[in-house]
Amino acid sequence: MRKMLLAASLLALSPLSALAADGLSYTYAEAGWTQFKVNDDLLDDPKVDGGYLRGSFAIAPQVYLFGAWSQVSKSYGFTGGSIKLELDQPELGIGYNMGMSDRVDFTADIAWVRQNAKVTLKQTGFATVSDKDHTNAARGMFGVRGKPSARTEAWLKGGYMDGSDMDGTWVGNVGGQINLTPMWGVVGEVQVIEDVTQYSAGIRASF
Repeated sequence: MRKMLLAASLLALSPLSALAADGLSYTYAEAGWTQFKVNDDLLDDPKVDGGYLRGSFAIAPQVYLFGAWSQVSKSYGFTGGSIKLELDQPELGIGYNMGMSDRVDFTADIAWVRQNAKVTLKQTGFATVSDKDHTNAARGMFGVRGKPSARTEAWLKGGYMDGSDMDGTWVGNVGGQINLTPMWGVVGEVQVIEDVTQYSAGIRASF
């Protein structure tokens, strides 16, 4: 009798186990390369490269906390000196997800974003000069996240961003992941904020 009950329990749980294995994880850690490109014809569309870290942690079945940090830099040389531009952007937020189907979730999130900029000028025979500036902003987004297949994932989000020392602007984000194993995956993402496009590519570990 016990063996029959155990077998029946395992059979009843097996569809749920399969669903969890194929589902979307909102707990993960990620790192990789990122690039900011500014659409400016006068400056010939400058690009700044660097790296980023990102993570998410599910605190409830439909609620998760997330954070990210990116840093990019580029040096421009000229006769007798150089100019170095550094940009870093931390963010913290909270998100909500709701299943729309077995493979697709609706997502919504809000986040605090800080944009820091630093310019350093070095010239032969002169002291090094640097200047810093920063902007704090709030961003809200909503969209969909799903699994086209067992080893792929895709997301599409749109929203609005506004803060101190900046005009409010629309934000768009599209990305995807290819799962190499149930835990490890390769991710790519493109985010557009007004005249700035951010490209990212990295490795994600989902838990």
